[in-house]
Amino acid sequence: QFGDGWAKVSGCSTRDIILHRDLADDMIDENCKVVSGVLNDPYTGESIQFTKTDSAKVQIDHVVALSDAWQKGAQQLTRAQRIQLANDPLELLATWLPKNKSFRCEYVARQIAVKQKYTLWVTQAEKDAIIQVLATCPLQPLPV
Repeated sequence: QFGDGWAKVSGCSTRDIILHRDLADDMIDENCKVVSGVLNDPYTGESIQFTKTDSAKVQIDHVVALSDAWQKGAQQLTRAQRIQLANDPLELLATWLPKNKSFRCEYVARQIAVKQKYTLWVTQAEKDAIIQVLATCPLQPLPV
């Protein structure tokens, strides 16, 4: 329902665009593929060496899971809007497994920004959790 994989922008896949944005010291080949770099992972607080041959170390994560988006309003979006959501840089982070507590405010703010942008709703339990997290950082801005 969200397209057939990563969209292409100027010949580059969304995955490589996000890797280029989020990795430091990245190297890109002639086919617009990121072949190496360093991820300063906001989820874990660790530096992760990325190479094309070991790319499973760095995943591109949807801040709002697509199944969650579908259940909370994305089924009302057009196919083009769902593809845009699935490939939106606001919605994507190069990372893996959130455990860094200092990143939680920024992460929750990003979730809110994505849901707001695509008019997705939240359950009461999500709202309560959002309020609890953001109470620790009331000045946290929403990213654009």
